[in-house]
Amino acid sequence: MCEQVCLLGATGSIGDSALDVIKQHKERFSLHSAAARGNVQKMADIAKEYPNAKLALFDKTSALELQKITGKPVLAGMEGLLELVSDSACDLVVNGLTGSVGCEPTLKAIERGKKIALANKETLVMAGAIIKQALEKNPKAQIMPVDSEHNAIFQCLAGRGEAEVESLVITASGGPFRELPVEKFSEITLKDALNHPVWSMGKKITIDSASMMNKGLEVIEAHFLFDIPYERIKVVVHPQSMVHSLVQFIDGSLMAQLGAPDMRIPILCAMTFPERLHLETKRLNLPEIQKLTFFEPDLKKFPCLSLAYEAGKAGGTRAAVLNAANEILVNAFIQEKISFLDIPRGIEYCLEKIPEQSGELNLEKVLLADSAAREEACVFARLG
Repeated sequence: MCEQVCLLGATGSIGDSALDVIKQHKERFSLHSAAARGNVQKMADIAKEYPNAKLALFDKTSALELQKITGKPVLAGMEGLLELVSDSACDLVVNGLTGSVGCEPTLKAIERGKKIALANKETLVMAGAIIKQALEKNPKAQIMPVDSEHNAIFQCLAGRGEAEVESLVITASGGPFRELPVEKFSEITLKDALNHPVWSMGKKITIDSASMMNKGLEVIEAHFLFDIPYERIKVVVHPQSMVHSLVQFIDGSLMAQLGAPDMRIPILCAMTFPERLHLETKRLNLPEIQKLTFFEPDLKKFPCLSLAYEAGKAGGTRAAVLNAANEILVNAFIQEKISFLDIPRGIEYCLEKIPEQSGELNLEKVLLADSAAREEACVFARLG
């Protein structure tokens, strides 16, 4: 019997990879539903290939346009996303949404006891403590990490607990500016930042990679996924992007997961664990690789990484502020309204400007902090 897959973020790079995994294993998976932010044409193509799939677009105007093109109902807004993940016919949710919009669908899927292949970093960054509480209340639900780094750690741990782990080591490609002198960072253009040396990704995550904010978000995500203190989560720059992450165990063993830089590998692992299914993808040839190199990240070049560690350790809504401010500022940089260096400056401005809320953390407080950070980041972008 085919597992029914709800694919959120169907038109992005994660969506493309997930759809290819589904095609390679038609005997195992069927597309139950697909959702995206507002890419009408690509969603129309998906609807044509999968005529039985339910559809949703977060942007309500785009949803109406897609409905006219396809001649079938299209759900809209957050309500549409929540309806898809709540459907009793859906077995597995692949959350490849970008940004904070991915948080509420994840919580709803947990409430419904779904298995979730999670590629949306922001879910755990914004609301990691709340997600953990929800998982405790709904033990049938599962979160399987899709990010290549967290999936690698997941595979290396193989079910072992925090007591056996000395540290987690998250690898980073270093992005396009690994070797650029810090004095040249004021000259970085949008074109420069979008020129990633290894991965082909959407604009937002490519800019996050260039600033190394993506690693900062991954550190926070790893903290909540694996219950490891921030002091025991390290980041190393690994330009070849062959070792996706490592686990240092207390007995001295260092476990690493290697593979070609292909997101279909962690997606398939998250969808099928504990099974392994065949995947048509490149295999690593170790003699061809010849050498693997690792470096400490330069925090003078990449202050976003330090800001993420600080926000994660501070707890509360600090990471939600960090994440929301980063989203707005990255978008402003993409629109060429601010400079590359204004991204960390603006995040620091927002963290200083927005006070922490007192009392027990809940989703309402997280969303209020998210909203406040967006407003302040917009102010900074206009001033910048």
